[in-house]
Amino acid sequence: MISGKKVALRAVQKEDLPFLMEWRNRPEYRQYFREYRELNLQNQEQWFDRTVVNDRNTIMFIIVKSDRPEERLGCCGLCYINWVQRFADLSLYIGWNNAYIDKEGYAQEACELLFDYGFGELGLHKIWTEIYEFDAPKYELYTNMGFEQDGLLRENYYHEGKWWNSRIMSLLEGDYQRYKRG
Repeated sequence: MISGKKVALRAVQKEDLPFLMEWRNRPEYRQYFREYRELNLQNQEQWFDRTVVNDRNTIMFIIVKSDRPEERLGCCGLCYINWVQRFADLSLYIGWNNAYIDKEGYAQEACELLFDYGFGELGLHKIWTEIYEFDAPKYELYTNMGFEQDGLLRENYYHEGKWWNSRIMSLLEGDYQRYKRG
């Protein structure tokens, strides 16, 4: 377990799957994910077996409260890890209290723990992500943490009768060190 002041990160377990499925199936959350369809428990179990257990290029965590590790808050991870070029795609959301990206600082601290792990222990050089332009909560969190926009995929996502751009954003190890120094 990777522990911080408010949150801790622990490996995803099979008993977490119903929570993940419930969170990911919320329409207000699903709009932010690349996976567009409603998931069932079989989908979650296949993802767990294929990706969490057997894909060395994906490392997923359950976010829990540090003082109450039985209380699940959300999920985060590093996906599509490229061990040669040393980069990974960031995955993050808070399912607790229908927060998505919370105001209490759980998402921020989860990112800090994940980035310390990714840059420190795994030796990554860059963590990147794709977010849709209407995803203001993640955009604000990531820009406050030092992410910069690398590019824009024009009209890349269709949602609620409109085409939206996707922002490709990244955080380099040096950017993160500057963020930590404040």
